[in-house]
Amino acid sequence: MQTTITIETTGPGLYEFTDKVIGFTEETGVVTGLLTLFVRHTSCSLLVQENADPDVKRDLNAFFSRLVPRADDPSMDYLVHRLEGPDDMPAHIKAALTQISLSIPLAGGRPVLGTWQGIYLFEHRDRPHRRQVVAHISG
Repeated sequence: MQTTITIETTGPGLYEFTDKVIGFTEETGVVTGLLTLFVRHTSCSLLVQENADPDVKRDLNAFFSRLVPRADDPSMDYLVHRLEGPDDMPAHIKAALTQISLSIPLAGGRPVLGTWQGIYLFEHRDRPHRRQVVAHISG
């Protein structure tokens, strides 16, 4: 079973799409298996992260902004790839440091997530995007 989930972003940040994933897994009727999520882009990533306290999202955004500033920051003057704007190459670096795919077990037709865990797309670009995540269940 496979589908593509589209996530609309409005700029950098974490966009939870756990409900869309659960909708897909319940719709398939597969009770036990392995869910694989794969993002089809090179400037965003996927995370399983806390979904209870919004400060976690704020702190992750702040950390990655400090870790990998925009290309117009003097500390990033070594970057060569700049054709797509000052947020592009830093977005690729952030995606390389995180994950573009996730594997999550299924039980009872739902992803086996912890109490405070959610599934997120981590947008690294400044402008809005339509991101595609392929969801695949193998049993």
